[in-house]
Amino acid sequence: MTAKLRLLALAAGLAAPALLATGILTANAQQAAPAAPPSAATTGDAHALTPGNKYEGQSKGDQISKEAMSQVGAAPGVPTLTAAEFDEAKTIYFQRCAGCHGVLRKGATGKPLTPNITRDRGLETLKAFITYGSAAGMPNWGTSGELTEAQVDLMARYIMNEPPQPPEFGMKEMKATWKVIVPPEKRPTKKMNNIDIENLFSVTLRDSGEVALIDGGTYEIVNIVKTGYAVHISRISASGRYLYVIGRDAKINLIDLWMEKPDNVAEIRVGLEARSVETSKYKGWEDKLAIAGSYWPPQYVIMKGDTLEPLKIQSTRGMVYDEQEFHPEPRVASIVASHFHPEFVVNIKETGKIQLVNYQDLKNLKVTEIEAERFLHDGGFDMSGRYFLVAANARNRVAVVDTKEDKLAALIDVGATPHPGRGANFTHKKFGPVWATSHLGGEEIVLIGTDPEKHKDNAWKVVQKLEGQGGGSLFIKTHPKSRNLWVDTPLNNEAAVSTTVAVFDLDNLDKPKAVLPIAEWAGIKDGARRVVQPEYNKQGTEVWFSVWNAKNQESAIVVVDDKTRTLKKVIKDPRLITPTGKFNVHNTQKDVY
Repeated sequence: MTAKLRLLALAAGLAAPALLATGILTANAQQAAPAAPPSAATTGDAHALTPGNKYEGQSKGDQISKEAMSQVGAAPGVPTLTAAEFDEAKTIYFQRCAGCHGVLRKGATGKPLTPNITRDRGLETLKAFITYGSAAGMPNWGTSGELTEAQVDLMARYIMNEPPQPPEFGMKEMKATWKVIVPPEKRPTKKMNNIDIENLFSVTLRDSGEVALIDGGTYEIVNIVKTGYAVHISRISASGRYLYVIGRDAKINLIDLWMEKPDNVAEIRVGLEARSVETSKYKGWEDKLAIAGSYWPPQYVIMKGDTLEPLKIQSTRGMVYDEQEFHPEPRVASIVASHFHPEFVVNIKETGKIQLVNYQDLKNLKVTEIEAERFLHDGGFDMSGRYFLVAANARNRVAVVDTKEDKLAALIDVGATPHPGRGANFTHKKFGPVWATSHLGGEEIVLIGTDPEKHKDNAWKVVQKLEGQGGGSLFIKTHPKSRNLWVDTPLNNEAAVSTTVAVFDLDNLDKPKAVLPIAEWAGIKDGARRVVQPEYNKQGTEVWFSVWNAKNQESAIVVVDDKTRTLKKVIKDPRLITPTGKFNVHNTQKDVY
């Protein structure tokens, strides 16, 4: 069967090059197919997104009967699933697929997986692409060992059925999950530990639902903090005291770094699936407010910064900016806090709109809406902190927002499916200040000029392209005190690429990249060993990499000396389960990247 699946994947890729972006799309599938109305068998608990749990607060009448679930998607030529199979498949889809393809499977970073597309492809072709992935960023879930052959078959059958419609999540549901564990008046009035907080790393332990707080000087684990599932990002309050983390299950944890042992002081769930959280940074508003954006329901909520009490929910459902067609699932991607106004910059994937949300008066909310491009994903500020650059990865562009003038500054064509993380800023010897992005869909690293004052001729233009290792890159990183540019490729389906990193010399960008064997340095022999997310220490002297394995396999953090590009330290601990993202407090707080 393995040889047959590989041939199917190759044949489908040759027949339709557009397939390579995710493995399953038609040549004209830039647009999502219309969603079918939910049936009785695809409502309520069919999309309980917390793995292994039912939707909190759901009434008994909303739950699916086993008889109904066994008939999900029943149609000529479409496989049916039992209740147990459906429950397993929806959990796997949430954990591995929803982030790129959407809850309703209408596509974004990944292309649509609606039944009119998947049924046309057929069961064997779907299994082939789930098994082998593609060089353009679709992970090889089967050959990496992260899904068994039976699970690959299950997921191929699952996506041939209609997607379940999840329930809404409003103020009542949020407040039912809100907990203040330690009230502000009972928290320390001064720092109660000897930790160098500025050089602390918040490390996502994806599949255990935790973050590891690791001291950047001693490499010791300060604490393992319980959080939501698969924390996507960690953000630091303006003062540097509070750490906010948000899981894919939309659970936010507020961690007080002043405590003797930093730990949770408040928590809340803001929906069923989410990715982004940020805090108010403008002068006079430090630590006062927080905001979180949800993938489902498509909305964002503004909260009190020190307790996470929800104050205002704003829906993002609306019209796609260019076609003026209604979209039912415009998910909130990245959020950053403006340094020039009391505003949050909210990037809405599917509608291609950027909202500048003024938080001075929540009763009379002022929102400046900018038409940008689709599908907005992640991004970061330029060196000045004025311009925000965000990937629009369906159109292979980067949108630039002037957060001082509150307007769109540019749209720049880049490579296939840009995925910068926060990107990387440095001063180019020839072109002046630039911001860099790598790509999920190709090997190019693109450098964009970012100084419209002193380097006007280069501003908002691609000034240089570097040749990376291949597609499947998620993060690119440098530091003001470094002359290296690091690029990962964890989602490449070639092990020789996904287990290594590329590094470029910023003083000689015409020099070929060096490739470092990070997974080999970790001393881990088994598993996928994906190397992900370079992150610097505060001083800019070390780069930390996660060696990301399955939850039942050994993982590690590898620390590399930035100047010599040699191994400095391997951090191993049984508690480091599927480490992925790492966020240094100082660099995150100060937008250093």
